[in-house]
Amino acid sequence: MRKILLIGIGPGGPDFMTVQAIDALNRAQVLFLPDKGAEKAELREIREQICRRFIAKPDYRSVTIEIPQRAAATHDYRETVDDWHAQIAARYRRVLIDALPDDGCGAFLVWGDPALYDSTLRILDRLRAEGMDVAYEIIPGISAVQVLTARHGIALNRIGESVTITTGRKLAAMGKVTEDLVVMLDGDETFAKIDAADITIYWGAYLGMADEILIAGKLAEVSAEIQRVRREAREAKGWIMDAYLLRRADDGS
Repeated sequence: MRKILLIGIGPGGPDFMTVQAIDALNRAQVLFLPDKGAEKAELREIREQICRRFIAKPDYRSVTIEIPQRAAATHDYRETVDDWHAQIAARYRRVLIDALPDDGCGAFLVWGDPALYDSTLRILDRLRAEGMDVAYEIIPGISAVQVLTARHGIALNRIGESVTITTGRKLAAMGKVTEDLVVMLDGDETFAKIDAADITIYWGAYLGMADEILIAGKLAEVSAEIQRVRREAREAKGWIMDAYLLRRADDGS
């Protein structure tokens, strides 16, 4: 049976690699590196830097998997994502069969944590459901959420309060913030389209990387600045990964 290690590598900074993750890199016979095209080449380069820095054996083997671009979302978002995952799964199947022996151990370097808004785990589950003999082990990683709060010097939750982790798409459907929210995958800058009254935002992009950007303040006052900075950064780099915490005005707990 092929074994796959899903290694959480943190949100981009090599210093966020855990000892467990480094050990897992050195256990793998083959490292599978996703390639999302020239625009996001830096994401692959960072993975390659991590391999060079932490893998002890100089002759380690890596294999590229080209990731197809997701189609524009239709009225059925889940169907769009499912079709995209099916395409990726087909590529995973071919590469795993070609590059990894039946009893081999391979690894995927997963941005952040494999259990938080990442599809690799679901795609491997799809392959197993389709009859492929593959097992996996999850090595947790530091998430962007953890780095976001650490960089801003705040706790994620307030005393006796809960925090919801959601997406920009879900935030758009809410319209109004009624609880503390961590928002990820917000390509539409939804924070600028909601009721900003009594909301503080803690925003960060490229968290844990050398070009990390942080902005915090009353949403009504900094929303336009975040939009400007975000767009300039995306234009300069060709891609952006960001996240933010929306915190309601409260009793200061």
